[in-house]
Amino acid sequence: MISRYGPDELRADFNLSPAQMTGFTAYLDLLSRWNERINLVGASTLADPWRRHFLDSLQLAVFAAPENTPQHWVDLGSGAGFPGLALSLLLGGRPGFTMRLVESTGKKCVFLREVIRVTGAPATVVEQRLEHLTESNIGDKPAIITARGFAPVQKILEMTAQIRGPGTKYLLLKGQDIDKELTLATKCWRIDAIKHPSRADPAGCVLEIAEAARVADITDTRDT
Repeated sequence: MISRYGPDELRADFNLSPAQMTGFTAYLDLLSRWNERINLVGASTLADPWRRHFLDSLQLAVFAAPENTPQHWVDLGSGAGFPGLALSLLLGGRPGFTMRLVESTGKKCVFLREVIRVTGAPATVVEQRLEHLTESNIGDKPAIITARGFAPVQKILEMTAQIRGPGTKYLLLKGQDIDKELTLATKCWRIDAIKHPSRADPAGCVLEIAEAARVADITDTRDT
């Protein structure tokens, strides 16, 4: 049986300040109210939001750079803001931290901007389809690219080729089909990946990809 997980547990797990907890509480209130009008998250997940959404998102913070190291994050298909917007409430006080929330659906972008306005979260909404992203949309090459339930691994790698840099790392929240996704992805990509158990979902994982290169590119390099 899964034990209860609520705001007190989140506060203790991530050493959240009163101001941060106020932000998360306001975020949840907005999510609950807006979800009645537009489809942001599955309605059933709001019975256990602190685990299903906030813990699920904030578990990625362990992979962040040391506190005084500038770091640019990009969150793909942000939707309701998980994990990117939630992470910005946790990590936003760190010098040099930036978060871009990439979302193509106008109504969801309006929601994200409202949460940012109410909570003061240090994040920027980029209303754009992923295939049209450029450095002019997102700024510097991202240190970390995140996504939750957005697209298969192979598609994410293909669609972010134009924005990632040589040191870009992926942190992808994935479910029980991750092995199938990796099998398909490795037909076209040479991937340095680690699966970390999810703290929020026994069937899920955090997929950390440190390096990715197209197999064709590797072959071409060897042939020259």
